[in-house]
Amino acid sequence: MAFMMLGTKLGMTRIFNADGVSLPVTVVRLGPCVVTQIRTLEKDGYSAVQLGYQEIKPRNSTQPEIAHDAKAGTTPKRYHREFRCTPQEAAKYTVGQTLTAKDMEGVTWVDAIATSKGKGFQGVMKRHHFKGMFASHGTERKHRSPGSIGGLCSNRGFGGGLKKGKRMPGHMGHVRVTNRSLLLARVDVEAGLVLIKGSVPGPNTGLVQVRHAVRLYRTKAAKPK
Repeated sequence: MAFMMLGTKLGMTRIFNADGVSLPVTVVRLGPCVVTQIRTLEKDGYSAVQLGYQEIKPRNSTQPEIAHDAKAGTTPKRYHREFRCTPQEAAKYTVGQTLTAKDMEGVTWVDAIATSKGKGFQGVMKRHHFKGMFASHGTERKHRSPGSIGGLCSNRGFGGGLKKGKRMPGHMGHVRVTNRSLLLARVDVEAGLVLIKGSVPGPNTGLVQVRHAVRLYRTKAAKPK
């Protein structure tokens, strides 16, 4: 996994690039993140770097987490996340090191990871974009229903249960979402902000993980950096 930092989504705005083109961007306050632990193959079985983000009052934390952050020489943190890397890459970091938006300078493409907005229990029209029943021709109080669901009662076409994966009403949203290959339009080191072109999952003030793009779409990989 590529280098990653934690931040807070602030909202969307527009900026103009050097060519005068208007770009819709999402503003993310990135860092400061503190390296709270270095995972090693010998001790943990894998190599990774753990980051702590956002201050929290000790009374709102737990004793194990307070002691864990104290070993890194920092105050209690609200969030802890890890990113996998090779032992050679992990050796570049030290416990207690602080990462800021400056570490994202020179990066062109990033991935944004967050938990999407929860929508609660929703019907098939909102959840799966069904068109619903006919608005006339005798339809009564069933306009937003999914219609017949028994046509495929099993994976073989008959049986006692529905086919697996049948699109039905249910819980919508509040899942981990990754938006890949987003353009990092601007980095404001003094304010600790990064401007990412396009949408970023989750609500405003929500936690966002911003990492170097793991793989680029073919058209974007061909563009000069």
